Amino acid sequence: MKKLFRIGLLLLLATPTFSQNPYTAKAKALMAKMTLEEKIGQLNLIIPGGAAVTGSVVSSDVENKIKKGQVGGLFGITSPEKVRKAQDLAVKGSRLGIPMIFGLDVIHGHKTIFPIPLGLSASWDMGLIEQSATIAAKEATADGLNWAFSPMVDIARDARWGRISEGSGEDPYLGGQIAKAMVRGYQGTDLSKNNTLMACVKHFALYGAAEAGREYNTVDMSRMQMYEYYLPPYKAAVDAGAGSIMSSFNVIDGIPATGNKWLLTDLLRKEWGFTGFVVSDYTSLNEMTNHGLGDLQTVSALALKAGLDMDMVGEGLLTTLNKSLKEGKVTLADIDKACLRILEAKYKLGLFDDPYRYIDEARPAKDILTAENRSAARKMAAHSMVLLKNDNQLLPLKKSGTIALVGPLADNRRNMLGTWVVAGDWKQSVSVLEGIKNVAGNSVNIITAKGSNITDDTALFLKRVNALGVEAEIDARSPQQMIDEAVAAANKADVVVAVVGESSNMSGESSSRADISLPASQQALLKALHKTGKPLVVVLINGRPLTLVWENEHATAMLEAWAPGTEAGNAVADVLFGNYNPSGKLSATFPRSVGQIPIYYNHKNTGRPFDGTGFAKFKSNYLDESNDPLYPFGYGLSYTKFDYSPVKLSKTTLQGEEKLTATVTLTNSGKYAGEEVVQLYITDPVASISRSVKDLKGFQKVALQPGESKEVSFVITTEELRFFNSELKKIWEPGTFIIHLGTSSANVKSAEVIWNK
Repeated sequence: MKKLFRIGLLLLLATPTFSQNPYTAKAKALMAKMTLEEKIGQLNLIIPGGAAVTGSVVSSDVENKIKKGQVGGLFGITSPEKVRKAQDLAVKGSRLGIPMIFGLDVIHGHKTIFPIPLGLSASWDMGLIEQSATIAAKEATADGLNWAFSPMVDIARDARWGRISEGSGEDPYLGGQIAKAMVRGYQGTDLSKNNTLMACVKHFALYGAAEAGREYNTVDMSRMQMYEYYLPPYKAAVDAGAGSIMSSFNVIDGIPATGNKWLLTDLLRKEWGFTGFVVSDYTSLNEMTNHGLGDLQTVSALALKAGLDMDMVGEGLLTTLNKSLKEGKVTLADIDKACLRILEAKYKLGLFDDPYRYIDEARPAKDILTAENRSAARKMAAHSMVLLKNDNQLLPLKKSGTIALVGPLADNRRNMLGTWVVAGDWKQSVSVLEGIKNVAGNSVNIITAKGSNITDDTALFLKRVNALGVEAEIDARSPQQMIDEAVAAANKADVVVAVVGESSNMSGESSSRADISLPASQQALLKALHKTGKPLVVVLINGRPLTLVWENEHATAMLEAWAPGTEAGNAVADVLFGNYNPSGKLSATFPRSVGQIPIYYNHKNTGRPFDGTGFAKFKSNYLDESNDPLYPFGYGLSYTKFDYSPVKLSKTTLQGEEKLTATVTLTNSGKYAGEEVVQLYITDPVASISRSVKDLKGFQKVALQPGESKEVSFVITTEELRFFNSELKKIWEPGTFIIHLGTSSANVKSAEVIWNK
């Protein structure tokens, strides 16, 4: 009898089990009542006609499919009224009344738009970043939604890639901290609350490493590179409890991510312990055919067995799984596993307790675009801005005298929001002209001139930049007429503020640029303004690092404002006039020229490193360009001056699991109160594999009054010394380590420590 009991126990333990959570039993009980077609239907995510389309395909016969139980979720529609109507079809019109999940690309705010994610990341302020997601969740759920296709956590080292604007830059540590903050902000502590959203981490994985910075292009890298630099932000989001993951468009080891079993099952579920569900990106399942993996039935079966649970728009799972089951290409267990994960998510969201939990027609007026939300957006935008140059302490500007405000983006609301603002309304945004009037008041005389078009390339505008709607128009005047007007304004002014950069769709998805300089029309304007001899402040509105060598050499001051969002103009003015002292630090390196790309701070040394200036034969350098970037990772100036003392270590020799405290005294030696991001980097100069020249391992944002000093300390353990070796094991090795503390990756104070096993 005991032997039989042991055999039964062993069989029980050996039987594959689904993810165990409080909702598994309920979901299994519901599945026992479902037909095969209804189970497959839960795997289908579609977008109805007339919705906010974010791809090239729109679903058909939506209402009938919902009634048949062939739809697990909808995306692209907003407002309680529209969502209620759709949910009614599922709850009241289908056989089992299973509620749908409703998603949307809520990327950097819902209707109150915050700075683009690349801009938010430049704040290095996790509290503000988490707050942005919390507010976005509140607004989106007030609009009937319960699922956000965010955060985008792809590491990007190539500014040509348009979607660098949608992520947090080039560093895995900073990216991981932001990923966790965003997940916490969206999901809160209870997903069933009607003001929280289920996060969907994207794009899993490696999408930001597309070759040549070209959208949807091939990705090819070593596993060591993946584990050390590209995977950590996804892992951080999973550890933070993200409810869903979106697969990416690219291949990994030759297999598209959407059908990659190593990625979606072995790594994500078995190694990382993820228990949520995986959804494809927009038709990425169908596009596996273009990658050369077979027809729709073949790739749909491959994706399901690899670990994909939900198919966005393509309907490959809906239309082929029944046949594949009959032919033995998939099993009922494969279908059940995916269906169970979708149902569990709906239970977590509280949709089975109340399918209309997120639908309250009274909420939009109370929760969307409120004064409180706009105030937060203004603060976040100001904190995201990076002061790139400030000769002669030109900034902050005085609230007096005459300012010539020029540039195609100076009196412009339409392009303040940036890319990926599906529910945003540019008419609600504040232009820079309006912001300056609001902040400076009547004491400043403002002369305005457009100066140039965003670009004079009509083909670029009409066929590409304006592909999804008019973002910019070509002025009826000639380029010279506009420049002449701007020069005349400059000649009458004490200072010139030129607001230049990109339109919203010059970055973002399907907006790769081979040339990342300012368009020629705007360069001509800046050169004409420079010739006037008047102090020139360049304010950049853009979605990516740009090549700005001439601008850096000739502008008196430069402010990187990104695409600042709804409160753009007010925030720009707050910084220009000193209501806020800029504290942003770059999260992505700015190259001097596109030929340096990919360029990033945590590179490895070569066997022939170039350490000097000029040119050295048989060293790793260019014939025609410096190795150094224009602005390094972590760079950003302030209106005040921060001084760093030498680094003080609590010990110079450590053993085993001892802890090291590294301290620097930070002093505000300038005239303004300000905030400084103190950055911790570590170099491991001798290891079993070649390591980066340095890696970010911590940071603190510190506020100081003029003349104030503060000791800033970091506790370092062996965890900060760990890296993935050639066997993909995370280890640390004894030896000498260099501890760096400073104001950017290129400007640090350093000290050495010996750490023994």
